[in-house]
Amino acid sequence: MTVLPALPARTTRWAALTALLTTSILLTACGTGGDGSGSGSSDAKPKSGGTLTFAVSSDAGCVDPQQVGSNDTIYSVRQIVDSLTDQDPKTGKIVPWLAKSWEVSDDATTFTFHLREGVTFSDGSKLTAQVVKDNFDAVPDLGPLASLAQGYLADLKSTTVVDPNTVKITFAAPNVQFLQATSTHSLGIESAASVKKTPQQKCSDGVSGSGPFVLDKYSQNQSVTLSRRAGYNWGSSLWTKTGEAYLDKLVFKVVPEAGVRSGSLQSGQVDAIGSVGKADETALQGGQVNLQRRANPGVVFGLTANSSRPAVKETAVRQAIGYALDRKEIASTVFPTGTQPATSVLAHTTPDYTDLSSELTTDPAKAKSLLDAAGWKAGSDGIRAKGGKKLSLSIVWIPNAATNQPALELIQQQLKAVGIGTTLKQVQLPQFATVLAGGDFDLSWGNVTRADPDILRGQFSTSLTNFYRLPKSPLDTTLSEQAGAADTAKRSQLVADAQKELIENAYTVPVVELQTQLGVSKKVHDLKFDASSRIQLHDTWIG
Repeated sequence: MTVLPALPARTTRWAALTALLTTSILLTACGTGGDGSGSGSSDAKPKSGGTLTFAVSSDAGCVDPQQVGSNDTIYSVRQIVDSLTDQDPKTGKIVPWLAKSWEVSDDATTFTFHLREGVTFSDGSKLTAQVVKDNFDAVPDLGPLASLAQGYLADLKSTTVVDPNTVKITFAAPNVQFLQATSTHSLGIESAASVKKTPQQKCSDGVSGSGPFVLDKYSQNQSVTLSRRAGYNWGSSLWTKTGEAYLDKLVFKVVPEAGVRSGSLQSGQVDAIGSVGKADETALQGGQVNLQRRANPGVVFGLTANSSRPAVKETAVRQAIGYALDRKEIASTVFPTGTQPATSVLAHTTPDYTDLSSELTTDPAKAKSLLDAAGWKAGSDGIRAKGGKKLSLSIVWIPNAATNQPALELIQQQLKAVGIGTTLKQVQLPQFATVLAGGDFDLSWGNVTRADPDILRGQFSTSLTNFYRLPKSPLDTTLSEQAGAADTAKRSQLVADAQKELIENAYTVPVVELQTQLGVSKKVHDLKFDASSRIQLHDTWIG
């Protein structure tokens, strides 16, 4: 692994700041020797060539990395673009990629990146400081699908080309999270011509990146096909192979049915599958398949209220939902082996996670008491009502994981037991952001992955997208201050405070931590998770 070049003295404090990203990461595997790499025999030698076929459960309806937030699609589009930096999944350290070095001002408002030379995009154009500027200047106007990238660039003041290979990004306020943000797919760098496309064109036609693979074909809801980029020679400092990728092609097939995905892997029709469910674990174990698991950092799976809706606008109702849920039952009944019940808004693998399990207890009697005190009385059908209106809530969700529907059906039962009725409204992934923006829902089921606690600001600050219509409150100040806290201890305390405020007000009800579980053929070697529990396929080979 390449060591980060020495930085000027004024950035010494940043080394301590990035240390906050070095929390432990849960990494377990079945039949893989414990490294999650999916390697076969230890004496096998890597070889080039071949096609990796990967079955995923859903399609985001977009192949622009800057606009995609769903793991199933990130798996493919991540291979198209490189980022300024990378993040070590074992330590959380930020390391070089397209940027060979960088400096950060003491107040974390200015970030200066020195780019590698000789990098080109798949359309033949060169990577320059101007291209990086064009990318970051364009992201804020990409629309609702780019909410992750927009959050990372919140309070952007200016981007300045210092020289052809040096770019300076300046924020109006301290922005501690930005260095880690530059390692994400959401801020992957695209060619100048791609930046000029409309958001819709980028989604449907794809973009030119500098990554190790190139988009060949995208058939919505069917497949994404990529081919190896000839001449690629500027990979992340974390990768073991230099130069071009091993694999000739990558094919990502959309196969919504979990059983069909598992059967296809067992029969050899595909080489790897995503979203392995609990029901398929036994069938896949013991054969020619490895199960690779890794807990996702970020906001856990949970129910987040649309705080502008009459019923869930009441704090007591939101709190009652939390007490009604039996998280252990949901985790053990529905989710893959090793899945943990949520113990905070953040997964335990996220930097500055705070254990709030004592606040996330199962207590149906308390849930009923809260609803009684708020005037919600049980009706003859068991569903509570007040003022002639039933306490029946709509839950929007997307079918991007086999566990979503059974988890929600169990949640329905648990909520009904305390008098809360629910209606499940399935929304296709491409429309999800539009539905959230429109506000026609009471609760939303989902999670957001990111290896930095600033994901809380992106999801819950009223000054950003605010899909959930949270009211302005002291939480806004807490979230804003943690983003600007260059002192690691101060930031840790602010992040802890934010988690507590979210739980106390039940703006979101955490349920289970997401654990990514993949099924990988034993002939596939070095299929690795990155720091956000997505995959990187440059080093992967078949043999």
